[in-house]
Amino acid sequence: MSLTSFSQSISSSPYSLYGLGSVYDSDFGDIPSIGSSGIALPSATFINNLNPASLGYLPQYHFMFDIGGKAISTTYQGSSRSESRNNFQFSHLAFAFPVTKNSGFTIAIRPYSSAAFKISNLKLPIGNSQDFYYLTAAGSGGLNNLDLSYGYRFGKKLSVGASASVLFGNTTDNRSFLIMNSVTSIQKKTNYNGLRATLGAQYQIDSTFTVATTFKVPSQIKASKVQTVQTIADDVVTTIESNVVSDTDDYYMPLEMGIGISKRFRSNLNMTLDYEKSLWGNTNQSELYGNFVNQDRFALGFTYSGRKNIRKYWDRVQYAAGANFDTGYLEIDGKRINNAAISIGLTLPIENTNSSLNISYSYGQRGRISDNLIKENYHKISLNLSLDGIWFVKRKFE
Repeated sequence: MSLTSFSQSISSSPYSLYGLGSVYDSDFGDIPSIGSSGIALPSATFINNLNPASLGYLPQYHFMFDIGGKAISTTYQGSSRSESRNNFQFSHLAFAFPVTKNSGFTIAIRPYSSAAFKISNLKLPIGNSQDFYYLTAAGSGGLNNLDLSYGYRFGKKLSVGASASVLFGNTTDNRSFLIMNSVTSIQKKTNYNGLRATLGAQYQIDSTFTVATTFKVPSQIKASKVQTVQTIADDVVTTIESNVVSDTDDYYMPLEMGIGISKRFRSNLNMTLDYEKSLWGNTNQSELYGNFVNQDRFALGFTYSGRKNIRKYWDRVQYAAGANFDTGYLEIDGKRINNAAISIGLTLPIENTNSSLNISYSYGQRGRISDNLIKENYHKISLNLSLDGIWFVKRKFE
């Protein structure tokens, strides 16, 4: 596929043309600062959305809120042109609370994907022919994700958890195909809904070392569409379909497996390392212009906190840095659409509380210019506000 002529929506990527759109990275707390790693981190001071088992470590009587947003500046580079876009995106809203002293529950709402793109006069070959046709396409919409998670801790070392994710939403996709002197236009709105389960576990080998794993169960996202098809030839418009409701190909989510470790050095330096494997190739689905392939993702992060004098504000600030790389789950013309990013951040405590403001900056690259594809260079600032309140504790002093 050649994306040499494009016009990018401010809210997503030209690669959101595929599947359900581009997947959001809605990470909670300080996770964006540490390269989106943290499968092995407990939810002791923030809500960890990467592993439901972390909820087994929610402190008793502590009720946590987490809300976040992202500001993104992206430059899209093709072989013959480039352009830039800036936008702000809502990231997530989450609420967690302990059920017992060894278990916790969370409910969260966040975007799952965004399908916002606009492509003009894309020249594509006709199969088994020397001729070409031209594609113009525009799309919008995406899916939302409602997560319900529960985690339970056995003793002091082992915690297990499960999540049920409700995926729902719709996308619109309008495409025009110019072949010779004939134009065929297809206007389609697709509605999606489905459920997906995630299982997780964390095990503390000792007070400084934790290992963890997650399994996202394969699932089928049901789809139905409303479609209008018209042709225009010699200024004559012929309507083939008009708002016809029908079933369409369902979307399949793959088995995803993750492992992670968290290691603390001394008392103020912590390292997190994650690896995830997504078996997209086993879903046996493909796109007109590309294929789904198995994806590998690596993430590494470090946090440092002085904590020399808790009365001094800046000694309680946590500093973070991280990096991640994934091979991508799309293959276009035999070329992977991979992604790499680095990040830094601060966790700023809010005076006299256990709450904090998490600020992170990351720079990343996605795709490539070679082979007439598009390369994305992006700068992202994430703001997550983690609020921690103590409820249902009887007042000791009047």
